[in-house]
Amino acid sequence: MKKVLSIAGSDCSGGAGIQADLKTFSAHGVFGMSVIVSVVAENTSRVIDIQDITPDMIKKQIDAVFEDIEVDAVKVGMLSTPRCMEAVAEKLRYYRPGNVVIDPVMYAKNGCPLMEPAAVGALIKIVIPLADVLTPNIPEAEKLSGMRILCAADMEAAARKICAMGCKAVIIKGGHAAGDALDILFDGEKFTRFQTARIQTKNTHGTGCTFSSAVAAQLANGKSLQQAARDAKKYVTTGIEHALAIGKGCGPTHHFYDVYKNGLRGMEEQEDAK
Repeated sequence: MKKVLSIAGSDCSGGAGIQADLKTFSAHGVFGMSVIVSVVAENTSRVIDIQDITPDMIKKQIDAVFEDIEVDAVKVGMLSTPRCMEAVAEKLRYYRPGNVVIDPVMYAKNGCPLMEPAAVGALIKIVIPLADVLTPNIPEAEKLSGMRILCAADMEAAARKICAMGCKAVIIKGGHAAGDALDILFDGEKFTRFQTARIQTKNTHGTGCTFSSAVAAQLANGKSLQQAARDAKKYVTTGIEHALAIGKGCGPTHHFYDVYKNGLRGMEEQEDAK
């Protein structure tokens, strides 16, 4: 079994962050591990407060995983301050894992900030060059590239600018745009587009975390980047299509829809066949 590590914030409501990552890893048949960099008191409607874990403890968590367990991929999510970024970057440079997927989380689905505004420069300088693939949504890509994104051509231009910051590839997610849900992958040489019909729902809490975790899991399982992105989008689309109306705000995606629909039945059929 492949092993995938999430380095991110904890969402006590279970829809995003570490909790979404571990659910996604399990749904993809990989063993999930976690390093918590921030504890976020949030729900589907608002972020109440954030408490960052000390840089020393962040580094010790990463050491605990890497000194004992082989890591086939790493997903990095919420890094709220430059101190968190520096701690994570130091250890990624030391251990040099393959398949590093970084989701530059800046805002919760309800619009509450999850990264200090002044930390964007540190993200660009310290974290982005460590990414095998970066997965910003449109507002995040606008912040990183310094340009407005109004169409697919703008997404491609922004992807080129972000890729020039040192990451190997960029997937700009089009969930915040109008029309069909278009994601664009730039691998440093060519563009690949992934497009699906937009699902009309407010229940999309944790979709960015889920997508980046799905990409990491697919890469750990040996998929090419193009196939990993395609399969991750399919997985997230299914999760959104069957999203859960939990809470008073933006409910979570359904990470285990296929398992709930087919998993136990399949296990029972295997038992009956014995």
